[in-house]
Amino acid sequence: MNKKYPLHDRAKRICSVIARVGKRFSTSEEYWQKRYKSGGNSGAGSYLKLARFKAEVLNQFIHDNKVNSVIEFGSGDGSQLKLGEYPPYIGFDVSSDAISLCRENFVADASKHFKLVSEYRGEVAELSLSLDVIYHLVEDEVFEQYMSRLFNSSSRYVIIYSSDHDEQERFQPPHVKHRRFSGWIDKNQSGWKLIEHIPNEYSLANVGKANGSSADFFIYERR
Repeated sequence: MNKKYPLHDRAKRICSVIARVGKRFSTSEEYWQKRYKSGGNSGAGSYLKLARFKAEVLNQFIHDNKVNSVIEFGSGDGSQLKLGEYPPYIGFDVSSDAISLCRENFVADASKHFKLVSEYRGEVAELSLSLDVIYHLVEDEVFEQYMSRLFNSSSRYVIIYSSDHDEQERFQPPHVKHRRFSGWIDKNQSGWKLIEHIPNEYSLANVGKANGSSADFFIYERR
């Protein structure tokens, strides 16, 4: 535990950082760069019960399907990755500060590598991951580029953990834009099929907005 900030004080500090960065929102990429540089983290979905739920689903899938390599777009600060039981892994992010955190946290793990998205050079893995990212892609062009890269980088499976609707929330923060990404996939990725939809154990309907998530798992397989 950070001795300088007790747990509840750290949570308040992080919320304050996120609020300040959100008020100065310009682009999705700049928002996350500023958020990590200011001491913010990857968000509630990468911690506690939501992180454990995601890890259970992902680890079981990787084990059952004998996945030999993983690539992730939006690796964040690596908090979710700490719960992963992954084969060789490459994580990409838009924030150099987040990449530095990941390299520091996994310095002893030679199976994990981290790069900026701008350094992506066509790497391919059997499984491509997108966890709590799509609804943070506010710009349409950024969304299109991200989705194309996500599917082009996989030889077998793509797993998306996100909301899948166009309806926006009341008082929605500027760095959030919900999208029905499944419609984009149906239209633009005919070589893929949805093989499983796993509802969130901690959906907003079950536990409320303060403790839940609007994201579910959507698992795609190359035809």
